[in-house]
Amino acid sequence: MASIHLTGRAGGAMAQALRNRAGLGAARQSALTTSNSSRRHLSSAHSLPPTYEKLFNKYTEVRRVLGKQRLTLAEKILYSHLHNVEESLLNNTNNGRDIRGKANLRLNPDRVNMQDASAQMALLQFMSCNLERPAIPASIHCDHLIVGSKGAEDDLEAGIQTNKEVFDFLESAARKYGMDFWPPGAGIIHQTVLENYALPGLMMLGTDSHSPNAGGLTTITIGVGGADAVEALVGAPWELKAPKVLGVELIGKLDPWVAPKDVILRLAGELTVRGGTGSIIEYFGPGVDTLSLTGMATACNMGAEVGATTSIFPYTEASARYLRATSRGQAAQNVETLQNFPGAGADKDAYFQFKADEGAEYDRVIKIDLSQLEPHINGPFTPDLATPLSKFKATVKEQKWPESLSAGLIGSCTNSSYEDMTRVESLLKQAANAGLKPASDFYVTPGSEQIRATLERDGTLQTIEGAGGILLSNACGPCIGQWQRHDGVEKGTSNAILTSYNRNFRGRNDGNPETMNFLASPEIVTAMAFAGSTTFNPMTDALKTPDGKDFKFSPPHGLEGPQTPFESGNPSLGVLSQPADPSAEIAISPTSDRLAFLEPFPPFPQSDLSGLRVLVKITGKCTTDTISAAGPWLKYKGHLPNISTNTLNTAINAETGEVNVAYDLDGSKHTIPELGQRWKDAGREWLVVAEHNYGEGSAREHAALQPRYLGARIVLVKSFARIHETNLKKQGVVPLTFENEADYDLISAGDEVSTVGLYEMLQNGGKGSVQIKVKRGNGEEKLIPTKHAITEDQAGFILAGSALNLLSKGI
Repeated sequence: MASIHLTGRAGGAMAQALRNRAGLGAARQSALTTSNSSRRHLSSAHSLPPTYEKLFNKYTEVRRVLGKQRLTLAEKILYSHLHNVEESLLNNTNNGRDIRGKANLRLNPDRVNMQDASAQMALLQFMSCNLERPAIPASIHCDHLIVGSKGAEDDLEAGIQTNKEVFDFLESAARKYGMDFWPPGAGIIHQTVLENYALPGLMMLGTDSHSPNAGGLTTITIGVGGADAVEALVGAPWELKAPKVLGVELIGKLDPWVAPKDVILRLAGELTVRGGTGSIIEYFGPGVDTLSLTGMATACNMGAEVGATTSIFPYTEASARYLRATSRGQAAQNVETLQNFPGAGADKDAYFQFKADEGAEYDRVIKIDLSQLEPHINGPFTPDLATPLSKFKATVKEQKWPESLSAGLIGSCTNSSYEDMTRVESLLKQAANAGLKPASDFYVTPGSEQIRATLERDGTLQTIEGAGGILLSNACGPCIGQWQRHDGVEKGTSNAILTSYNRNFRGRNDGNPETMNFLASPEIVTAMAFAGSTTFNPMTDALKTPDGKDFKFSPPHGLEGPQTPFESGNPSLGVLSQPADPSAEIAISPTSDRLAFLEPFPPFPQSDLSGLRVLVKITGKCTTDTISAAGPWLKYKGHLPNISTNTLNTAINAETGEVNVAYDLDGSKHTIPELGQRWKDAGREWLVVAEHNYGEGSAREHAALQPRYLGARIVLVKSFARIHETNLKKQGVVPLTFENEADYDLISAGDEVSTVGLYEMLQNGGKGSVQIKVKRGNGEEKLIPTKHAITEDQAGFILAGSALNLLSKGI
C-alpha cells in the first residue's frame, strides 16, 4: 500500500517519531498507565503498576463500603471507578443493598476514544472550555469519512482529498491538546482501541455506540455522545444510572460452522432491540474459555443492538494470548500481578479477580449451549429479527424476500479479526480448488492496518483477491453508509445483501431504503456469496462446479491469531502521539461549510414552557439514523447549521404515513427540517412526539444537537434508547415518556403544548413530576402525565441550556 501523507506528517521531528514508532509506544504507554507520566518500574513482587494501583485502591474502598456483598465482574470494574464510593453507592440505595437501577454513579473514566465524525463536534465543544490539555488520555480515529468504492488505495486517496479540511482540523486539535491521532487508513476505532488501548480493568468512553467492542478484553467501555466525552475530558465526574446486570451463561463449544457472531445474533433475537436497555451484559460459564479474544469482542460489539449499556467477558487464557500477540506481554504480566495481589493469606475478597464473585447474582440469566447453537441470519431492517440458517430458505420464500444475493460484504469493526479472515480463507481455498468464483460482488474491509498488513504477510489477502474479492480501505465504509455501488442497483430497487456488519437499518448501507441487509458471520456471508442466493445453505447444499460436478463446502477453520506477532504495517498510517502544544493553531477556515464554531444554546426560561407546538408526530422505528442520517451527511458533522437540514428526514408522519413530511399551522406542506427551520426563524419552539426506543442505534449526538438547534425543547415518547436520552439532556432538551402509553393517541401535530411542574422539577434537581397540557385544534384541552429520568446534574445542564454552558464556565 502506498504511503499516505497529511499536512504536517511528511517531515521533521514528527516523521522521525513515526519512523521510530515512538508514537505507538506512547499510545500503548498511556493505555497502560492512564496518565502522561513515564512508566513506573515495579519495586517488588507485590508492587502494582499505576493503573492497577489506582484500580485496586478503589476496589478496596468498594469492599469496605459494601462488605461481603457479592459482585459481578462488571460491578467490580464499574464501582472501582467511582469518584466518591460512599456517595454513589449509599445514597438512595437502601444502604447499598439496592444499587442497580437506583444509584446515580459518578465515575472517573480512564480515557476517551473518538471517531472522526463525532470527534469534530466533541472537539468543538472541548475547545469552548479553554483548557490546555484533557484531564485524561484521549485518541482521535479517522475511520468514518472514507467511501468504499473502487478499492483500498483509490478510496483512501479520494477520501483524504475530499475530507482534507476535516482531517487537518482533527490533527491540529490533536497536536494542540496532546491527543493521539490515528490518520485515515489506520483502521476502525474499535479495532485500533482493542489492539492498542484496551486493557483488563480499564473504564473507557467512546464516541460511538459500538465502543463496547473492547469489553471482549475485560474493560468497561461505554458508547457516549460528544458532550459526555467532553465532561470526562475536562475532568468532571461522568454520571450513569447504575445498570442492571444481565448474565449470559455459555456452556459447550461451538460447531465448526458456528461463529461467536452467532451468539449475539441469537441473543438479539431473544432480547430484541430494547431488551438490554439499562443493563450490562456479562458473559460467564465454561463456554467462555472456548472462545477467542476477538470472538468475545464481536459479541460485545453487537450488544449495542439490544440497547445494552455495555458488555463484558471475563479474562481468559485467550485474553493473555491476544495481549502477547499485540506486543503487550507486559500488560499480561501486570494482570497476573494484580490478580495475585496482596499475596498469600489475604481474605479472598481482597483479591481483584477478573471474573464475577462466586455467588454473585444477575438480574436475569440467559443460558446458551454453544454445542447446540446453529448459524443465524438477522434482518432485514432490524438486527433483532433472528432466523436460524436451517429455516432461512423457507423464511425467504414465505416473506417473499429477494432470492438473488446482490453482494456479500465482510469485515468492519465487528468481524475483521485474524481468526475471521483465516476461516474465510479456508472456504475461499476450497472454492478455488473446485474452480468456483463468487456469484455475487464480494467486498472485504480489514479492521486496521495491523490486521491488513498481517493478513498480507501471511498470504490471506492474496487468497481473497484471487477469489475476486474487492479489498476496501481500513475504514468503516459500507457498514455506515459510505458505499458507492457499481452494480447497477438503483435507489428504490428491492435487493438483498449479506454482511458481517452489526447494524442493518433501512437505507443505512447504500442510501437505498429497499436494500435488505441480512447480518451473519463472515463465513456464512462468504459461502452464500458463491451461490449468489439467499436460499443457499452451505451446511447442506451443493454448488455446481464448471465441469458439472457437485461441490459442497467443508466446515471452515482458521487460526485464533498469527503464529508470529502482528505486523505494524505502513509507517505513514501509524499513530501521531505527542505532548500538548498550546501554541498550535486550530485549522478552521472562517468560510468553511464543513466546520463552524459553536454558539451557546439559550438557557431554560425561568418558568414552565408554554406556546410549544408539536412539529411532527412520528410512528414506527425512529433511530439516530432517522433523526440524523449518516452516509453523505457525514461531511457536515462539524457544521451544525448545515447538517441540521437533514433532521428527521426519513421519519414517518404518524397521521399521514408520509416520509419526511410535516404541515405548518396554515396547512402548508414542508419537509420536517424545513418546517423546523421555519419555526426557528419565527421564534416558535417545538416538540416531537414518537413511539418506542426513540434514538435507537448510533451514539450520534447530532441527533440531539440538530433538533435543539432548530428549536426543540421537549421530546415526548413511549420509551428512549439510553445514549440518546442522555444526549438530549446534555443539549438542554427535556426527554419525557408517557406515563400511559395510550396517551400517545391524545396528541397530534400542530397541537399547542405547555408544561406543568417542569420548571419546579428542574429547580429541585430532578425531583418531582411533570405533566403536559395539550390544547387541540378544536380548543379541547388534555392534561397528560409523563415520566422522566432527570438527575440533579442533568437538571443543571437543562437549566443552563446545555452541559457545555456549564463546563465552559468551569462549573
